[in-house]
Amino acid sequence: MSISGALNNALTGLTASSRLAEVVSSNISNALTDGYARRVIELSSKELGGVSVDGIDRMIDRGLIADRRLADAQYSGQSLTADMLSRLESGLGAADDPSNIGSRIAAVEAALIRASGDPSSELRLTQVADAFGAMIATFDQNNDDIQNLREEADRTIDRQIATLNDRLVQIAALNADVLRLSASGTDISGLLDARQRLIDTVAELVPIRVTESDNQTVRLMTTSGLTLLDGRPASFSFKMTPTITADMSLSSGALSGVLWDGQPLDNDDGIGRLDGGSIGAAFAMRDEILVNVQASLDTLAVDMVARFQDPANDPTLTAGDPGLVTVQGNSLNPLDVAGLAGRLTLNPLFDPSVGGGFARIRDGLNGPVLAPNSDATQINRWIVAFSELREDLPLSGKQSLSARAADFTSRLGATRLSAETDASFSQARLSTLTQAELAQGVDTDQELQTLLKVEQSYGANAKVIETVDFLIRRLLEI
Repeated sequence: MSISGALNNALTGLTASSRLAEVVSSNISNALTDGYARRVIELSSKELGGVSVDGIDRMIDRGLIADRRLADAQYSGQSLTADMLSRLESGLGAADDPSNIGSRIAAVEAALIRASGDPSSELRLTQVADAFGAMIATFDQNNDDIQNLREEADRTIDRQIATLNDRLVQIAALNADVLRLSASGTDISGLLDARQRLIDTVAELVPIRVTESDNQTVRLMTTSGLTLLDGRPASFSFKMTPTITADMSLSSGALSGVLWDGQPLDNDDGIGRLDGGSIGAAFAMRDEILVNVQASLDTLAVDMVARFQDPANDPTLTAGDPGLVTVQGNSLNPLDVAGLAGRLTLNPLFDPSVGGGFARIRDGLNGPVLAPNSDATQINRWIVAFSELREDLPLSGKQSLSARAADFTSRLGATRLSAETDASFSQARLSTLTQAELAQGVDTDQELQTLLKVEQSYGANAKVIETVDFLIRRLLEI
């Protein structure tokens, strides 16, 4: 080997060692950085001697990342569902909560039983009125709690659709940067890390598949085949509804679905092939789960109103007369029950503040107001009405009022428990996949060992240059 060849080999070795040291230091400094992929330099020998730096590889397992992203989408959706149901149950009251609707109904029955023991007692009749008022207020509050959560779900959809659009635009911009810089031979590892982090945020919103081309640009689509990014990003839109009432639905046109490049994704569920992540979960909460809870609450309200306007339970009433509890002053209309729980009022005949009197609990709503007396016949009819098995809406089943209230509360608790169980399972799966992915990240001990080898290599190449320098100087001295 000639002296010039030896010098060239040593210089390329120094260059490679410098690049190795740079990569190792980058790995160590980013050991705790989320989304950072460990870098490895690719080296090869030159035909005429020396070493060539062919490029820098990011050490990732694409299959593992794809599985982790799908798990991320599943957990994001299920955790959103579990969280909202947990807050709903806290607001409406669990089975053992003295403020839940079942407890309020039981309090009315208990007040009537006390009043039947002394029908002449104005205090006990007042306690019945107070119990009815607390029950109606709880119905109204429960109705508001459900609709507030539907509004929150609607806002969540709006916010997440905006995030999805922003991330797709940013990924498209990074695709363009990757294409441009890779053609010039520039290291694009940092861009690829940034793009991976953006794709991860998209994966929380919708379940996706990522396809990488030979030029290192990516194409995104949902697992159900909807294209999100293929050269240009798709554009999604959604119209938020500030105030939602129980009668508002997607099918009626009162609530918005997602538009894809200006066209509805799906007229039935509003989301179509975007389903599966947190956006899909928010739609399910707004249009299905909370609507079903509202329907169960309204069914309970129908049952309660029907019992107290039934002439069989108050002979002073005629068919069509409002009972003790009215629908904003009117009798029950079985064809208009959406949001009924939020439209209940005490009958004015029963309310002293508007000229009525508590004695009508004892004497009947439309009967003559009698002097205080000990006749508990009518009060006992109200008490019997609580235990009567009724079915005032088709397919609602025959139940007593207390049993229907208990069923409402237990169903909500079971739905919440099921959602939390699903979320716990998906969280465990996501955690396992995340740990497996992190295990392929930077190992600082391994990097330090590599750094020692780089130090030895650099010193050896420097020694070669020193020796060549000595030989050249000796030749010049001759």
